[in-house]
Amino acid sequence: MLLSMTGFGEARCQTEMLSFSVELRALNNRYLKVTLRAPDPYHLLEAEFEKVIRKSVKRGTIQVHLRCDQYAVAEDFRINPVALASYVQQIREIAKQLGLPDGGQSLLSQVAMLPGVVPEAGSKVYQLHDHWPIIEKVLQDALDRLQAMRRDEGKAMAQELLCHRDTIAKHLDAIRSLAPQVATSFRDRLYDRVKTLLSEHDVQIDRNDLIREVSIFAERSDIAEEVVRLATHLVHFEEIVKEDESSGRKLEFLTQEMTRETNTIGSKASDVDISKRVVEIKGTLEKIRELIQNVE
Repeated sequence: MLLSMTGFGEARCQTEMLSFSVELRALNNRYLKVTLRAPDPYHLLEAEFEKVIRKSVKRGTIQVHLRCDQYAVAEDFRINPVALASYVQQIREIAKQLGLPDGGQSLLSQVAMLPGVVPEAGSKVYQLHDHWPIIEKVLQDALDRLQAMRRDEGKAMAQELLCHRDTIAKHLDAIRSLAPQVATSFRDRLYDRVKTLLSEHDVQIDRNDLIREVSIFAERSDIAEEVVRLATHLVHFEEIVKEDESSGRKLEFLTQEMTRETNTIGSKASDVDISKRVVEIKGTLEKIRELIQNVE
């Protein structure tokens, strides 16, 4: 079953304290590349994200966007009494040393702004390992949705690829039927041309020479092997498309081989009708090549 390299998956999870959401976007890439966009300190989990994704995805760029909302509780808003007492004591001692008239009372009003007295919101140490099991489940749900979309797109691409494969097979059948006539047509054209030229100059030609020229041409224009190989590639192409495992690289390589055989047929067979069929095959192969660039 073919899988598309593009798709989208999203999942969410909410607890009393936290809310997580994961968005996955899959794009074309020859190799697997995972990028994570997440708030601190969750970006440190990028390696863990990649391990999970690699179990389901082989090729493509996977853009991961993790969102996290932590709901505020009373424990998030506390004063550090040790820091506060230390600052107050130091201010009073300094005020006494400097002989300030108010004993440093004007400075005490600013003590809450000193570092460490009131911890900044969000400075709480996150327990990544405690949160990871929740995030992993959300990630897996998003992956399942992504895979479902990729499978649906893969089915549509498989049908289109098989249609293109059948189109090539029809043109190849026509080429196979036209091939035996190439040498015969060349012989007739050569004979008529030679006959016309010789009649003008009253010269005779040896029949064996004519047969030898036709034989040389027939050997040079023989496309039987290329036709057989291309037909074999078409059978193999259909088998790969119907395999349980998506094999975009195999299809890519096989399309290159089919293009090579088609080019050889076009260069060897000096026939207008065959050339037309070759042009149609090459156009269909280009459509296949564009499609399989999006196959995992």
